[in-house]
Amino acid sequence: MTVHLPTIKQLQYLVALHQHGHFGKAAEACFVTQSTLSAGLRELENLLGVVLVERTRRVVRFTPLGNKISSKALRVLREAEELSDLARAQGQPLHGELRMGVIPTIAPFLLPAMLPLLREQWPSLKLFLREEASQAACDALHRGQLDCVLLAMPFGCGDVDKAALFDDRLFVAFPRGEAPAETRVDAAAIDENRLLLLEDGHCLKDHALAACNRPELRAEAAILGTSLHTLVQMVDNGLGLTFVPEMAIQAGILEGTGVDARPLKSEHGSREVALIWRRSSPREQEFRLLAESLRQIAKEVVPALAA
Repeated sequence: MTVHLPTIKQLQYLVALHQHGHFGKAAEACFVTQSTLSAGLRELENLLGVVLVERTRRVVRFTPLGNKISSKALRVLREAEELSDLARAQGQPLHGELRMGVIPTIAPFLLPAMLPLLREQWPSLKLFLREEASQAACDALHRGQLDCVLLAMPFGCGDVDKAALFDDRLFVAFPRGEAPAETRVDAAAIDENRLLLLEDGHCLKDHALAACNRPELRAEAAILGTSLHTLVQMVDNGLGLTFVPEMAIQAGILEGTGVDARPLKSEHGSREVALIWRRSSPREQEFRLLAESLRQIAKEVVPALAA
């Protein structure tokens, strides 16, 4: 008896629709037309003899079985990608495509100086970058949309391996003339009523609050900022104070402002920047090689971080 199995393309269409909840967005993510994606899903349903998606004018609603099959399809796609990765890993290291996620509190401050040197070392590497907040990047990693992530630790990212690159100290940024005379700022001296933090989803906020070890800061802080640049501009306008990582200061985020920054005095006054990847990935040796390159490049472009 001939058994007709779903194709990888059909499973990709199903997973994309499940993730985006919209035919147009799913088609765009798969680089096909909406009609092509819809037809592919119809073929999949006919092949399986079940309804996976309830289609209405306003919403896309998966049936209970459709949800289960979508989850299984995601695992199948990840296995298929890892099969391809396994073959690639046996050839030339750091050759071909690699999809790396980078969080917003790292990407603009480190990558512009890092990437030209990385391209010099590995000219055959085609690096595709995706900037996302920490939790979104971890989700994309486990969905197979990313191969690795440049992340600040500690952060709960599931079943992953990591290679530490360097420690990045946390500073407290004050409006002009308000910085204390002391070399470092004690966490107890921070005024929670004037504290500006990033929105939820950015691990920098959690690292800063953990370093302060003051639970009331989470409840009292005015959480307004969507980016570090926004927070620095708020501080420059006298609206409060915030936390800024050293790499951002070294990259010039305070230039052109009257903001003064002092290192945070704390036993945990830094975050660990690391490269992470799925523990099941067959490209572990490649990622460790990439991490070593990034570690050495960081020493060149930001000597203060290496120290």
